[in-house]
Amino acid sequence: MNNYHIPPYKIKAVEAISLIPKAKRIERLIEAGYNPFRLRAEDVFIDLLTDSGTGAMSDKQWGALMVGDESYAGSRSFYRLEKVVKSITGYQSVIPVHQGRGAEQVVLPILVKQPNMVFLSNTHFDTTRAHVELSHARAIDLPCEETYHLDEYHPFKGNFDIVGLEQQIASHKPEHVAGIIVTVTNNSAGGQPVSLANIKAVHAIARAHHIPIIIDGARYAENAYFIKTREPGYQDKSIREIAKEIFDHADIFLMSAKKDGLVNIGGLIAIKDDVPLYQQCLNRVVPYEGFPTYGGLAGRDMESLAVGLEEALEEDYLAYRIDEVRYLGDLLRSYGIPIQYPTGGHAVFVDCGAMCPHIPYDQFPAHAVACELYIEGGVRGVEIGSLLLGRDPDTHKNLQAPKEYLRLTIPRRTYTFEHWQYVAQCMRQVYQRKESIQGLSFTYESPVLRHFTATFQPIQEK
Repeated sequence: MNNYHIPPYKIKAVEAISLIPKAKRIERLIEAGYNPFRLRAEDVFIDLLTDSGTGAMSDKQWGALMVGDESYAGSRSFYRLEKVVKSITGYQSVIPVHQGRGAEQVVLPILVKQPNMVFLSNTHFDTTRAHVELSHARAIDLPCEETYHLDEYHPFKGNFDIVGLEQQIASHKPEHVAGIIVTVTNNSAGGQPVSLANIKAVHAIARAHHIPIIIDGARYAENAYFIKTREPGYQDKSIREIAKEIFDHADIFLMSAKKDGLVNIGGLIAIKDDVPLYQQCLNRVVPYEGFPTYGGLAGRDMESLAVGLEEALEEDYLAYRIDEVRYLGDLLRSYGIPIQYPTGGHAVFVDCGAMCPHIPYDQFPAHAVACELYIEGGVRGVEIGSLLLGRDPDTHKNLQAPKEYLRLTIPRRTYTFEHWQYVAQCMRQVYQRKESIQGLSFTYESPVLRHFTATFQPIQEK
């Protein structure tokens, strides 16, 4: 344990969890249509489905809840939140929303000004891709080549493929590129960080072609920590200074604040200096999210978010946060389980394509492993692969993801190293019987974001 940071906090309240018997877990999984999303939380022992809104708030955040101003318009809680966001980003305009997808549904359609436009990203995550396609645009992913070399160390596997970015702009013509989305950290690539050098290179290209840059910054603080610890020239800068430099090289900030805002609900839109865009966003926020000074949030939510945004920039917190992920990843690697290496900021990504090469991509190997992990130990993870990627919007054929990942997502300030030891042991047991795991087929497939609500059956039961 000497190589890992200890938690910079002590536990003041606890929540009981229990492991139901294996026979019950099998029964519950069948009832859920072999989809861990559809399980009741009370039937899950250790919940690694997501880090979105699942972390623990601090005493200061709980205290902030009590002073929330619930005024419909002009809430002082909004102005406190606005002040914090402007301080961190340097941006001129701030709009709260209920979560990240609220920000996407407001902003992305405004940027689509004509047919056949595209968004270019280091990797679009699921809701971002869905909102791009719902806006009648297309999402194109341009991760760097190192992203796919899972066993090889590279400090910034979340980076853009800069050559590919230039080629796509030339191919589609700049006027057909609605925006460049920089996802930090790059979730679908394994929670991998993006370097400031890469962000600056993207910024230079975007400026040359007059294309707006959007920071999809759910985990921007974690990304800033990786820059501080891995990128030459930033060791002596504070996390806040590095974050500000990231925002300096973009135009729009969209955030699911349920991650690096350390809250259970909330999201943000921040716009650097584009007043017409801000006005257009206001026109969409009112019918979709709520009045611009609450945007779907209670005053108490905005108060706790204002505190959480500050706490997420604390270096001691981030050091332990990143080490939690690394600890679980190191345990899995010691058991020979293939993962995206080095681990990223919020999850360990198990390479289920390598683990179960006998399962075709359209039988969803990572989803099958997720079901087995729940049966083994009541641990709920999530597939990040071909199931999540979905179907081609034109041909409706299943798309094949570059990698078939099982994401073991770590909620913030929630579990202990003992929990990670248990998870690793469960994953080890599943790995030892990997050849017997069977793929899955749909019994119901929803047309949008299918992985949330679809149901399945094992192939052998067809």
